[in-house]
Amino acid sequence: MLERTKRKNRIEVTFVLPAGLPHTEVSVVGDFNDWQPGAHPLEPRADGSRAVTVALPAKERFGFRYLADGGHWFDEEHADEHDGRNSYLLT
Repeated sequence: MLERTKRKNRIEVTFVLPAGLPHTEVSVVGDFNDWQPGAHPLEPRADGSRAVTVALPAKERFGFRYLADGGHWFDEEHADEHDGRNSYLLT
């Protein structure tokens, strides 16, 4: 799930995964962090879900995916777009 908060010249996007899915550590990687694994790890929330917030410039398009331990890549089903390889976020 994606949560968005509009700020003056940017959008704060919170990437959220439900509790226990997957059961390993996960980070979000994409154009905004040069596809660097571990740059934005999802952290536990009180409700058991995991999340990380990234501030992004407004009015841009960013490709991203989730990366779990063991090299397991997966997509965000609620992304704005998909192209068969990546999820996309439109800010």
